[in-house]
Amino acid sequence: MVFLLPDAADADSPLKSEELQVLRAQYEKEGHFVGVQTKFNYAWGLIKSSSRNEQQEGVRLLSDIFRNAPERRRECLYYLALGNYKLGNYAEARRYNDLLLDHEPGNLQASSLRGLIDDKVAREGMMGVAILSGVAIAAGVVGGMLVKSARRR
Repeated sequence: MVFLLPDAADADSPLKSEELQVLRAQYEKEGHFVGVQTKFNYAWGLIKSSSRNEQQEGVRLLSDIFRNAPERRRECLYYLALGNYKLGNYAEARRYNDLLLDHEPGNLQASSLRGLIDDKVAREGMMGVAILSGVAIAAGVVGGMLVKSARRR
């Protein structure tokens, strides 16, 4: 059975607060006996949120489902990858996404997410190189000024 899931870009469009509230109310109503589907739906809504705290809670709920409901692992893999991507945990995002691609190499959604993860890692890597280069240049200038100052004395 193949599930059709939304495109990776869909994660950037959060639910309306009323829609998330409906999912939250159902989750809270079920209390200690919350069903896997209810928990998954709520986690999905939290992952889509623009709030970092809500995204973290969504990843926590999905991790719980992943550990305790083997029949839902496939669905969790994508959203765990997506949630970690949104949180900036790119190594974790890649790990979950690669697990999904190992099972479903033709999954276009996971392939799309892989591209987003790789682009973000490359951009942040370039930023890191630029920052380190700037620090090295500044250290060289300061060091040169100190050596020049020491020679004058």
